[in-house]
Amino acid sequence: MKDIKLGAVELKFSEIIWENQPLSSGELVKLCAEKLEWKKSTTYTVLKKLSEKGLFKNEGGIVTALVSKEEYFSYQSESFVEETFGGSLPAFIAAFSKRKKLSEKEIAGIRALIESYEEN
Repeated sequence: MKDIKLGAVELKFSEIIWENQPLSSGELVKLCAEKLEWKKSTTYTVLKKLSEKGLFKNEGGIVTALVSKEEYFSYQSESFVEETFGGSLPAFIAAFSKRKKLSEKEIAGIRALIESYEEN
């Protein structure tokens, strides 16, 4: 996936599409007017920009995501760990757990995840 970074407003716009897709471009304009107080031209400008980045497509007046919300956030998390911790997930977890104590449920979840990878 390309390095797609969204600002706060672009992320709100993307959430509208992810939560309502597939949707007509007209419906997207209405939702953006309600939730973001945008004019039609602003909606189409941002849609075009994010479509050029490969995040969404507007084909035949129907807007859909080319990258799911889960894929986007997964990539962002991976990029953060790569840039900040040299790609080391253990270093990230160590830094994270210094400031926030992990609950037993979180620890169990991490163990289960590790075990599932060991089995594969």
